[in-house]
Amino acid sequence: MAFSKSIFCATILDNPFIPHKPTIKQAEFLIHDELEGLYGGSAGGGKTDALLMSALQFCEYENYSALILRRTYKDLSLPEAILDRAKDWLIGKAKWDEMDKVFTFPSKAKLTFGHLEYDRAKYQYQGARFDAVFFDELTQFPETSYLYLFSRIRRAEDSNIPPRMRCGSNPGGVGHEWVKQRFITSPDPTRCFVPASLKDNPYVDQEAYLLSLSKLDPVTRAQLELGDWDISFSGGMFKREWFRIVDDYPHDAKLVRAWDLAATEKTGDNDPDWTAGLLLAEKDGIYYVVDVQHAQSAPGDIESLITQTAMLDPKHCDIFMEQEPGSAGVNVINRYARDVLKGFSYKGIRTSGPKVVRAKPVSAAASNGNIRIVRGYWNKDFLNELSLFPTAKIHDDQVDALSLAFDQIQKPREVVAVSLKSLHTKNDVSGLEAFFKKI
Repeated sequence: MAFSKSIFCATILDNPFIPHKPTIKQAEFLIHDELEGLYGGSAGGGKTDALLMSALQFCEYENYSALILRRTYKDLSLPEAILDRAKDWLIGKAKWDEMDKVFTFPSKAKLTFGHLEYDRAKYQYQGARFDAVFFDELTQFPETSYLYLFSRIRRAEDSNIPPRMRCGSNPGGVGHEWVKQRFITSPDPTRCFVPASLKDNPYVDQEAYLLSLSKLDPVTRAQLELGDWDISFSGGMFKREWFRIVDDYPHDAKLVRAWDLAATEKTGDNDPDWTAGLLLAEKDGIYYVVDVQHAQSAPGDIESLITQTAMLDPKHCDIFMEQEPGSAGVNVINRYARDVLKGFSYKGIRTSGPKVVRAKPVSAAASNGNIRIVRGYWNKDFLNELSLFPTAKIHDDQVDALSLAFDQIQKPREVVAVSLKSLHTKNDVSGLEAFFKKI
């Protein structure tokens, strides 16, 4: 179904609050009058303008009320985000209430901006009434929040404003599957889906935007550049053909060794995580996986392996270790600093976020051909683990070590400050050796 040509002209083309005409795809979205509608797919397809135009479509009607939602206030208020765009369009034409985040129009219509960082926040709208609700980046929301807001869409008996739930989104995000199921794979006459891509938006510098997207990991890039709702991280974060095997690496490169420790010793038939230590080099934007140590051993043997590896690695190599949560993780890091790796440039790193998210930057570098692997006996096992990550039921310790090493090698080298007063005497040779190892 669609609005008549006269309604479309009056509410969109002749709307004084919409500063430019819609693109062809945006117009297609705006003429639909089904209860639910989703616009988007690819990044750069004009979702923000499409949603804002739709929200303003009936702002000249008396007592029209609409709500635009982002997941967090930070998302809502970012430069060029939907609230920033609305201010650019409306300041001076409608009254803005900064406290309540509401635009009030001469017709007494209201456009409210809000956020639902937590699902329970939906109840703040328990007594509200809206003619239309708009979700910007729908896949960032849980389905329960979306469904609850239907209860807030009510119109007066004599109103001729159609009730609408309108959304914009790219694939990906926590709500990817339910959004895909609702709008893409389960056609329903009360819903519409209008896919749009970068090429549908003449207002964007497409070449520059595509260059930015090329820096992403391949799965996220396919979701944003192509609007691909079917691609996932099912073994797709790393492909073997992305990695070139080389015989050596530049020996003046920056070096880091990252360790991911196993928490459980292998005993009998159990199959605990492995300890993995990965040596990564970088020079001129090219990264080299130089060595991987991979073992299932008792804690004492692991400590010996890590000490021996530190002694064999080049002296200018910084060592990092993933710190597990809680006091036990702190104790492990402190023990290694105090006893196992005393005299080496070593630091524990608290990581956060899912493993897949942490692996995205190094996946992007690999897909762009910027990671080499130095030939070694460990290559086959390392590539097997990478190619099956993250969905296959295998260990992922080498991937974790690679993610940590890649993250830390981007940062300036920390010089470990050691006061000369901490040395016992000026002639303390062992103390001086430890000091120069640290710097």
